Amino acid sequence: MGTATATDPYRKVQDVAGFADVPLKEKQRLVDQVVADPRFEEYLYGCYECGICVAACPSARFYDFSPRRVAQAAARRDVELMYQQMQEDIWECSQCFSCLRCPRGNNPGGIITVMREVAVNNGLASAREALEGYSRIIYKIMSTGTQVSPDMLQPDAFPDWGPEVADVSEHLELWRRALPPETHHTTKTGWAVAEKTLIELYLIWLETGALDMINQVDEGLHMILEEVMEERLEEEGIEV
Repeated sequence: MGTATATDPYRKVQDVAGFADVPLKEKQRLVDQVVADPRFEEYLYGCYECGICVAACPSARFYDFSPRRVAQAAARRDVELMYQQMQEDIWECSQCFSCLRCPRGNNPGGIITVMREVAVNNGLASAREALEGYSRIIYKIMSTGTQVSPDMLQPDAFPDWGPEVADVSEHLELWRRALPPETHHTTKTGWAVAEKTLIELYLIWLETGALDMINQVDEGLHMILEEVMEERLEEEGIEV
């Protein structure tokens, strides 16, 4: 662990919080974006140290995670700790908002939402890693309109679903043909979605900046989505 010096008063804090190789100015820039968010003041009023948010938090039971620690760091504008949380802690939150039981009116889950958005918009390594597994689902949404399709039920993709997944995968087409509605017979999509709906969904993501956020964490996926949807838009005579 480093010690503070007259020339580098932040050295000890950096070593404690981690990410000492990242300039303090860069950390401050990201924290400023969190604090500047219009929602920030509504989510943070001050901590009583009562611990109710931690007691109610399911993530705190399984991880070294504390919504109270997030609220306290935000209240102190602790740049080093908030940066460390953006790179690590905030991705352990389940976003269930059980922490809204706070008697002071704090919303640690809301603060984490803002911090996640800043992490994604700035392409932090933590955001790329946390969202890597969702690339497949995002592509399915934009290409089929449904987020999980039967052909994604593979043992290697969902090992935590147990040995039954392998049995279902092996006879997947048979199971799908057994379903009554004809729209369910395919294995490439959960159900049939109209082309118009897919285009509207893409345009919503485009106008709201969701596609820009995807580009920050997965440029390859963004490129594929653009290529797939541009062809569809051209066929429909839509210019963006």
